[in-house]
Amino acid sequence: MTVTREFFTFLTCIAMLMVYQCKGDRLPPPTGLSYRWLDPFTVNVSWQKPRGVADGEVQYKYRRMKDATDNSLACSEWRNFTENLLTEETGSDRWTFEVWTVGSQNCGKSLNDSTHVPVTIHAPKPRAEMKDIKCFISNGDANCSWISGGQPFNVTYRTCGHTEKVLKRLKECDQPYSGRTRNGCYLESDAVLNNICMVVATEAGQSTFKPALMIHSPKLNIKEENNSLNLSWTLPKIINDKCWELKVCFKQCNMPKECRTLNYETQPMQVTYDKRCRYEFQSRAKTTNYCGNISSDFGDVVFYGTNEPPDETLTVVAIVIPIILSACIILSCYCFRRHSSIICPIIPDPSAIFKEMMMNGNKEVKTAEESLYTPMPEPVESCKITLIAENSVLQQNS
Repeated sequence: MTVTREFFTFLTCIAMLMVYQCKGDRLPPPTGLSYRWLDPFTVNVSWQKPRGVADGEVQYKYRRMKDATDNSLACSEWRNFTENLLTEETGSDRWTFEVWTVGSQNCGKSLNDSTHVPVTIHAPKPRAEMKDIKCFISNGDANCSWISGGQPFNVTYRTCGHTEKVLKRLKECDQPYSGRTRNGCYLESDAVLNNICMVVATEAGQSTFKPALMIHSPKLNIKEENNSLNLSWTLPKIINDKCWELKVCFKQCNMPKECRTLNYETQPMQVTYDKRCRYEFQSRAKTTNYCGNISSDFGDVVFYGTNEPPDETLTVVAIVIPIILSACIILSCYCFRRHSSIICPIIPDPSAIFKEMMMNGNKEVKTAEESLYTPMPEPVESCKITLIAENSVLQQNS
């Protein structure tokens, strides 16, 4: 047990000595960091050679502070770098980079890398914030616009990049316009497709950005055929048709919305058609990952058909028939109870009838005789004969 402790203590001391020695041999950091703007988008950062090292003995790494987790940075023997910095991309008019020295034979992370030296870069002018920046492109032109404070402005643009050739292509917009809510500029569409960078300068400052390339939502054509709806669309010819994909969302009656993603070759899109339902269609287009980044917003809702009231025959039958049957049953029970003596008369017991006949036979016979028909006696007038004398009769006759 004592030997194990001593061995562990020995290894710990060796490790601490190695770390201390490595820290003591760290490379000197770069010095004299400075920067200069080559144009409104492009900055060049440079520094001096570290003290005590000769040319070719070391290399350098740099990164923006927000990318502190990136471990795949390339090494360079040059003591400067050039970057495009856009205010609307980061939402700020200042950026911080850090530069450090690495060994020429060991570009990866090692214990003898120098400390990181930061440098904060400020934009040439304060940031003038722009909102909802869009650039609608078509076959003939490009309309780039934004929402701003309504101040007078000046627009310049060029293809993004930081080569010497690209830096010389900065030109001014010759078709600016101002609207009630949006300001903008008409550009050449080929410049937009080449990934442009724009700067809008006002009295308050300037804003630099890369406009989002957009197209207007494609118009949907709907054709009814048999029991289905065929949907087709037309997209601008600014790029190859196979680069486009379309997202169509539709809804019928009160059913949940359903969305489908289609490419150019899958049109027309077929949807089963129920003539009792109204259909709602909405679509948007975007390019695939291999054809740049152009998209559209969802267009206006397109309606087709009308909602018919549902067939309520079965519902009525299911409600009315039970009611009628119930009423009939109630009436039947009432009539049966009211006329039960007629419908179901009381039948006397035959034995009781026979017994009564034996005991009361004579009474019944008498009763039967009394019940026979007896004619009413007719009234008889009594005759009274009076004898008269013969002479008196004759006298009366004479």
